Amino acid sequence: MHKTIQPKVTLVGAGPGDPDLLTIKGANALAEAQVVLYDALANEEILTYAPKKSIKIFVGKRKGCHAYSQDEINQLIVDNALTYGHVVRLKGGDPFIFGRGSEEIDFVESFGIPTAVVPGISSSVAVPAYQGISLTKRGVSESFWVITGTTSDRKLSTDVALAAQSSATVVILMGMSKLAQIVSLFQNESKGTTPVAIIQNGTTPKEKIGVGTIDSIQDVVAEKKLSSPAIIVIGEVVRESNKLKDFYHDYLIEKR
Repeated sequence: MHKTIQPKVTLVGAGPGDPDLLTIKGANALAEAQVVLYDALANEEILTYAPKKSIKIFVGKRKGCHAYSQDEINQLIVDNALTYGHVVRLKGGDPFIFGRGSEEIDFVESFGIPTAVVPGISSSVAVPAYQGISLTKRGVSESFWVITGTTSDRKLSTDVALAAQSSATVVILMGMSKLAQIVSLFQNESKGTTPVAIIQNGTTPKEKIGVGTIDSIQDVVAEKKLSSPAIIVIGEVVRESNKLKDFYHDYLIEKR
């Protein structure tokens, strides 16, 4: 007598890169998975939480090379749930922060398949935190923006221009290819001396960081050969980091 397949899909946020930042709830979901579909930004060490016999399918994107289109991923999730049972969709960071998680949930639920979401620690807050950057700080920053640097039509988000006008900390994901445009928008608001940190592969052993100001950051990126995946943090809180204070102290002395 065959066991009845009970399809179920759980979206799990894998966190920003450090496998220790996976939540306990995320680890428990993986332990019950028959199939895991995982992204490029999800640390493969996390797959060890899934049963050895589970099927593991890479569906991520690396350097513009897409293993599957989003439509194909949606269908893979459904097909595997109907065939094998519990599918864990493992996504870098948090599945609902620029992760297209809601699209996947909507598609799966249209087939009547039960779903659950396990939030993940977003790189937008965790990566700066690893460098001692507090996105809000009493008397320095009352709020923060988290913006995608590249929209679905491959353009810079119009929100960046609005954020540049505010006193908030600005965190930009997927913005390295648009750095020149971002710098220009902040310079237009007379913010050339505003501190900037760019953190590549944050929270992982491959982490690299470049710090400077709006006016200098493009030179820093070229000098340190920084590239994607990286997070851009703009605001006075960058200068407040205990890890980065010495740089800005020395930088200001040099500028005098």
